Amino acid sequence: MLVEIKVPVLPESVTEGTLGDWHKQVGDSVAVDENIVDLETDKVVLEIVTTSAGVIESISFETGDTVKSGDLLAVVNTDAAVSAAAEEAPVAAAASANKASPSVRKMINEADLSVDEIKASGKKGAVLKQDVVQHLQRQPTQKSTSAPAPAAFSTEAAQPAIAPLAGRNDRRVAMSRLRAKIAERLKQAQNTAALLTTFNEVNLKPMMDTRARYKDAFEKNHGVKLGMMSFFTRASVEALKRFPAINASVDGNDIVYHDYFDIGIAVSSERGLVVPVLRDADQLSYAEIEKSIRALGERARDGKLAIEDLTGGTFSITNGGIFGSMLSTPILNPPQSAILGMHSIQQRAVVIDGDIVARPMMYLALTYDHRIVDGKDAVHFLVTIKNILEDPSRLLLGV
Repeated sequence: MLVEIKVPVLPESVTEGTLGDWHKQVGDSVAVDENIVDLETDKVVLEIVTTSAGVIESISFETGDTVKSGDLLAVVNTDAAVSAAAEEAPVAAAASANKASPSVRKMINEADLSVDEIKASGKKGAVLKQDVVQHLQRQPTQKSTSAPAPAAFSTEAAQPAIAPLAGRNDRRVAMSRLRAKIAERLKQAQNTAALLTTFNEVNLKPMMDTRARYKDAFEKNHGVKLGMMSFFTRASVEALKRFPAINASVDGNDIVYHDYFDIGIAVSSERGLVVPVLRDADQLSYAEIEKSIRALGERARDGKLAIEDLTGGTFSITNGGIFGSMLSTPILNPPQSAILGMHSIQQRAVVIDGDIVARPMMYLALTYDHRIVDGKDAVHFLVTIKNILEDPSRLLLGV
């Protein structure tokens, strides 16, 4: 029986995707639920798996092709058995065939190369187009043996050709669908929103003392470490409750106020910046926030985020401090009206009760859409977060 493998139904916000590396080729045997190709959308990478075991009968698209919902990707013959010749083929040869997609193998054959001599950078040792290009750039220029090349600008005797300087090559790589979408959304934020950023600084010693006091008991009871993000998330939710416009969004000529708190946590991955969403953050405990953030971060790094993980946020938090950023102006994640920027913690001299002391200080930045958020509310929002972090017991008392 022939089983068709099609592009799954994509959400309304995702109209098409780009095929990544094929993990199986025509004639390869596949098992049930085995990933045969990756589909990159502007939000996540989806794994296309087989529903039946068998042998790949045909493949309709190549790596880099654009496909839509319902497009036929491949056909699996569930009645076919691996031929004896295939079973007797050397294992190394089979492995080499699976290292490159059809389009990449075509490049390799045209360049008279072997797939095994090219350093692979793709998943599971797959050879990508840029790997072939880089390999060719590293190869010495082939000289013709039929006749000497004419010397450039020579008058009497042939002069040696001048070799190009090392490190002066250009490498053109197609922008990934995710990177293109990031660029589009950031430009949209600049073009449509009235962006403004306000700053404040917070003394994190009280929060850090609280973490140090309870971190061992917290990890023992909940099985997860007590990090900073749970404090910042809870403080942000409390501030959003007090200033609803910062948890709102613009839809045409309307302002949409959200009575729920879905907090986007910016995560850096190999594919670019993604912002998975922490649903109903106001209803989560510190332990639940830490577990959810850890799980979302792991799925982001492994490319396992679902489209639902990245949609519907009402407010975002980004932490440039993990990369050493001292101060920055984060940009909105449309259609949200604000984003909180965290930065690196530095010991700085501050005046407390008339004395100059060293304290772990962090600059906070709030970028907001001035069309619906007034400057006064933005400043008070940051002050609220500052007050809560400098005295975490405020959350217990609701002050």
